Amino acid sequence: MVDINHVILIGRLTRDAELKSIASGQTVCKFSIAVNRRRKSGDQWEDEPNFFDIVVWGRQGESLHQYLVKGKMVAVDGELRQDRWQQDGQNRSKVEIVAANLQLLGGNPGSGSGGGEYRSQASGGYSGNTQNGASVNQGSRVPADDAFADDIPF
Repeated sequence: MVDINHVILIGRLTRDAELKSIASGQTVCKFSIAVNRRRKSGDQWEDEPNFFDIVVWGRQGESLHQYLVKGKMVAVDGELRQDRWQQDGQNRSKVEIVAANLQLLGGNPGSGSGGGEYRSQASGGYSGNTQNGASVNQGSRVPADDAFADDIPF
């Protein structure tokens, strides 16, 4: 049986992204997002925030860093990675999401700017762009509305 490690999240940045260079010279962009979980408490619905740390490596992180500001809504597609270490004799661990694809959705609260979709170098570099958060695939073209037959069965 094959193991699967895949996560897709949509949320808002809780702080501006941080861009750092590590000893090997590679750059890493780190930020966290809040994803609300709605649950019913009595007669009312409540939002319960969940916070996730995101890591974007290399040129993708460098390119996106300036756009990853507090409040920005993003969609993250990636995998979970657990980092383990010892500190003061105690075993520690932290789970982060390493982004393979990142899509900027809409704009900051109150702005109407569009976003873009990016993929890490491992998955093929820049993949396209978006209009108001809707992904556009550069490889496929959708015919104009008048090119569809009028007898669509639904």
